[in-house]
Amino acid sequence: MERLVIAAVIIAVVGVVALVSRSRRTPDAPTQRHHNVPEQIDRSDFARPDAPWLVTIFSSATCDVCKGVAERAAVMESKEVAVVEVEYGEAKALHEKYQIDAVPTLLISDAQGVTRKHFVGPVNATDMWAAVAEIREPGSAPGH
Repeated sequence: MERLVIAAVIIAVVGVVALVSRSRRTPDAPTQRHHNVPEQIDRSDFARPDAPWLVTIFSSATCDVCKGVAERAAVMESKEVAVVEVEYGEAKALHEKYQIDAVPTLLISDAQGVTRKHFVGPVNATDMWAAVAEIREPGSAPGH
């Protein structure tokens, strides 16, 4: 009988230790985070509202990745495509208006301001160019 009581006490102690350990454990970080991307923008908020297409890069001066995305996007500037960088420190009101919660966020918008394609985070020049080509002329980009 004494052995049975000792075994029960040991099991109870192990159970309590397991519960305490579990309650102190931090939850796992989420594997996916969805960021806000505006479905439509007001083209008059940005330069060249008359251009048929607008590439908008929401960025921050403290973001190294943003700088590279903005540089790669800038070369797309043309008569048909306006490219605008919206840096947080200089245009906080626009970041807030469109509820931008991650930088870089790149939007490709049509003449009505409808977001036709977007990228959140790093994006290479090939993917940017392909996205612009595909929305301007569907079927023009390989693999689309």
